[in-house]
Amino acid sequence: VQLQASGGGLVQAGGSLRLSCAASGRTFSRYAVAWFRQAPGKEREFIAGITWSGANTYYVDFVKGRFTISRDNAKNTVFLQMNSLNPEDTATYYCARDQVPGGSLISDRESRYVDWGQGTQVTVSS
Repeated sequence: VQLQASGGGLVQAGGSLRLSCAASGRTFSRYAVAWFRQAPGKEREFIAGITWSGANTYYVDFVKGRFTISRDNAKNTVFLQMNSLNPEDTATYYCARDQVPGGSLISDRESRYVDWGQGTQVTVSS
């Protein structure tokens, strides 16, 4: 499976962006997918994840209520809707899939994920 993230850009504080993670490969729908981000000088961090079916989602505390992860398996795409953006959200955003198919839980450990996309840059101006 190959993943490609897109949808980043420059937005003012308080604005919104919708990121997409498009996958090639017909087995994509079997895997949980997560979004991570990496700000300059910082380690990559987990943001949100969604199970293979879309039934369960998990968010890190500082994006709860602002970000929404969803997926359309018919289109092999996972989305990250980001609202109420602030300058601290400035980072390169990556998507990746779980190594293990199926499951009802979402891991926030980076080592669990593979097939990282190239990332999309999100810049929030104050």
